[in-house]
Amino acid sequence: MIGLRPAFSTMLFLLLLTGGVYPLLTTALGQWWFPWQANGSLIHKDNVIRGSALIGQSFTAAGYFHGRPSATADTPYNPLASGGSNLAASNPELDAQIQARVAALRAANPQASSAVPVELATASASGLDNNLTPGAAAWQ
Repeated sequence: MIGLRPAFSTMLFLLLLTGGVYPLLTTALGQWWFPWQANGSLIHKDNVIRGSALIGQSFTAAGYFHGRPSATADTPYNPLASGGSNLAASNPELDAQIQARVAALRAANPQASSAVPVELATASASGLDNNLTPGAAAWQ
């Protein structure tokens, strides 16, 4: 019984520190030092949020670079469903998806003679990547 009071006091102190002070402090510092990033790096056009600079979007028109395929469930590039496809490298479904993507990319860019860059045919681990290598951009 003698050890209950210090144990409870320590628990309460750590609860307030890690559950209250630390989150409030990191939120305040994030908003102060990095307000654009802390608020999601949102892109506004005509006072409407059009997307985030950190999340890829599906561009299929000829005037745009095609990004990495999305592996998110139901809706492509859905940030609420972030995650990879979870298909093993030996899974025939993954192979079929990659072959279909390569065929579509070849059809969209028939003059390309080199191999399709791997990041254009495979989804990233998050399923939301917006970045391409210079080689993938040049291939397009």
